[in-house]
Amino acid sequence: MDESEDVPKDFIKLKSEKLSVDEVSELVVSPCCGAVSLFIGTTRNNFEGKKVIHLEYEAYTSMAETEIKKICRDVRQKWPSVQHIAVHHRLGVVPITEASVIIAVSSPHRAESLEAVMFCINTLKASVPIWKKEIYEDEYSWKENKECFWANSEK
Repeated sequence: MDESEDVPKDFIKLKSEKLSVDEVSELVVSPCCGAVSLFIGTTRNNFEGKKVIHLEYEAYTSMAETEIKKICRDVRQKWPSVQHIAVHHRLGVVPITEASVIIAVSSPHRAESLEAVMFCINTLKASVPIWKKEIYEDEYSWKENKECFWANSEK
């Protein structure tokens, strides 16, 4: 690929199928970048002493995609050297150890991509309308993101 043809791109996907770390990381590889940073959020088997069976995610899809696009724009303003950004989030049932979210960012140097990945996940949890339900052995609980600005504004 000619470097001049490698224009910055954003890859946003909400889907019910299993997420692929390889697929997401390959989306952001660029000949002009020496760094690809990843965040992979997985389902763990416990929460506050309770056994978690699986997670379930729901989203207001069109609004979630719009909000993720805003996050990508903000990343590009804060870190102009960022080349590509990929944000894939799973919807529906997510079994233990499987990925709920994968974020990948490429940049010429590691500092920008690492900072941008952290910004992406923190901002996603705070502003994107995706809801998580934890299913335990004998109950369930809708989880509120501690970072979520609209949930915390009433407290």
